Amino acid sequence: MKKDQFNIGDTKDFNHLIWDEKNRKTILNTPIFDLIEIERESKDNIKGSFYTLDCPNWVTIIPWYVNEDNIPCFVMVQQFRHGSATIVREFPAGMVDKGELAIDSAYRELKEETALSAQEMVFLAQVNPNPAIMENKAHFFLAKNVFKISNSQNLDKTEQLDVLSIPVSQVIEKMGKDSLYDNGVMLMALSLFLKQAQIDPTLINS
Repeated sequence: MKKDQFNIGDTKDFNHLIWDEKNRKTILNTPIFDLIEIERESKDNIKGSFYTLDCPNWVTIIPWYVNEDNIPCFVMVQQFRHGSATIVREFPAGMVDKGELAIDSAYRELKEETALSAQEMVFLAQVNPNPAIMENKAHFFLAKNVFKISNSQNLDKTEQLDVLSIPVSQVIEKMGKDSLYDNGVMLMALSLFLKQAQIDPTLINS
């Protein structure tokens, strides 16, 4: 391999890769996303039409607590997903409402789906779920030391969720290996949790 075959290191010299937007139009409106057609041109004059999904921003909350046996646990929700037509086990999540701060969405979704709140809501990251086709951002929060604040969930008409307490070690073991744990956004959430656990190992080993 020649030494100069690849750029070495973290380069910010990427202006030549940027495509300029020439036109944008909405092809389809839905309650969840808009399908957008974008005409763009590269720096070397290649033109093309590209299709993206204009979605609201998302929020995913990782509810964490230590149970009576001193075992770190996640609170997760179990539901049917229409894309995969399967039952999946996930962290609570939802859309950020227009004009709402992501952290406020995190508290709201946590309460609506699980009837819980948290002593502390720790921001972990903001990422693009799929930059190839999606325009939105996903915000991830760690809800530390969750506690019950209501006797019932406050779900949308079409939502049906079971609320479960699962040991952290079990989720780490099964994520991506079990059909219940194959949601890619949840894998993002767990990786961010593990990154936080490098700072605070008690999140895994209380």
